[in-house]
Amino acid sequence: MKRAFIATGIILFAAILFCAYLGIEKWERRHSSEAPGAVSSTADGAFAAVEDGGKWGFIDRTGKYAINPQFDYASPFFEGLALVKQKMKYGYIDKSGKYIIQPQFDFALLFSEGLALAVQDKKYGYIDKTGKYIVNPQFDDGLPYVGGTAAVRVGDKWGYIDKTGQFTVKPQFDAARFYLADLACVKAGGKWGYIDRAGKFVIEPRFDDAAGFAGGLAVVKLGDKWGYIDKTGKLAIKPQFEIAVPFFADIAPVKKDGKWGYIDKSGKYAIKPQFDEAHAFTGGLSRVKMGDKWGYIDLTGSYVIKPQFENAAPFLADTAPVRIGGKWGYIDKTGKLVVDAQFSTASTLYNGLAVASAGGKWGYIDATGKFQITPQFELAFPFFDGFLDLKGGTFLGYRDLQSALEGNAEWVTPQ
Repeated sequence: MKRAFIATGIILFAAILFCAYLGIEKWERRHSSEAPGAVSSTADGAFAAVEDGGKWGFIDRTGKYAINPQFDYASPFFEGLALVKQKMKYGYIDKSGKYIIQPQFDFALLFSEGLALAVQDKKYGYIDKTGKYIVNPQFDDGLPYVGGTAAVRVGDKWGYIDKTGQFTVKPQFDAARFYLADLACVKAGGKWGYIDRAGKFVIEPRFDDAAGFAGGLAVVKLGDKWGYIDKTGKLAIKPQFEIAVPFFADIAPVKKDGKWGYIDKSGKYAIKPQFDEAHAFTGGLSRVKMGDKWGYIDLTGSYVIKPQFENAAPFLADTAPVRIGGKWGYIDKTGKLVVDAQFSTASTLYNGLAVASAGGKWGYIDATGKFQITPQFELAFPFFDGFLDLKGGTFLGYRDLQSALEGNAEWVTPQ
């Protein structure tokens, strides 16, 4: 399991992007990346990246290799290309396995809005899908493009560039994050504030930490407490929480005096603090922890499934993985065990298949828990063309970077 987290972190940068966006270094559970509900997608993952014998390749849905294992690392396909690593260099292949961009970069990320961040000789630039630098490597750090702009660092200062590489906001900030709702969090003089697209402060820097706007409000930190502001910078909910999560839904989980509850946008408790851990609602339910057991509540705070599991994943489909007796199985929304707990790891079902491991090997199961592709791989990712993030025994999928930053998982079950 630990190895899966490491590999995911190296290859897929959704989690890194969230940390960069939120800037909450101690927010270890990263609740913000959990979606308010699954969103249907018409794009099917035809191939899945798998590791076999220390090398990565791609299988089709029958389990047959479409691209033989040959890479040191490989990402899922996104925007038509997969990021691969070979002999310490990064490049990109198409679904025939042909190199579209030869391995030549010291580091690279998946494409976002048609451009990818690529590093050579410790300088960051941006390439197109032919491998040509559209923005020459000249920066000391950078983030992917979101909404047509990217944050870049020159020396110790951050600014923003457009897709031609021209500065829209000159480097002047100590730190910078993605634009969301046309506002970006930036740090100046040791404090965080918000600028518009022109780089003008709309909300002067006065916060000890801050996140982007979601649902019309942004999470901010004053001293050691978190609260929420509106787009004028006015405190909508005074700082009082040990942890506060962005409003990806009408209510948000918060932690106060060691217990978790849920507030509405007025700051009033919709569900009083009572849980030892709580997460965002997905599919109308939220997983919560009481003592050492996990269960699920509805939007009123009533238990739909009483705490009984050693661990539990969100309902991103009609079923959710849960851990019982050290093994993972699947329950439906009534709490009925529909697939016996038998797997070391299990993901959410996507297009009829889920990744599961047994006996130290990874394979793919159907909705009944039967292996359709026998466990044989050292590591495997779902059949999903998009960003991936691994949390709490399940994979979360994001169609693009924008949806990832907004917390909208696009995990679907077959129709």
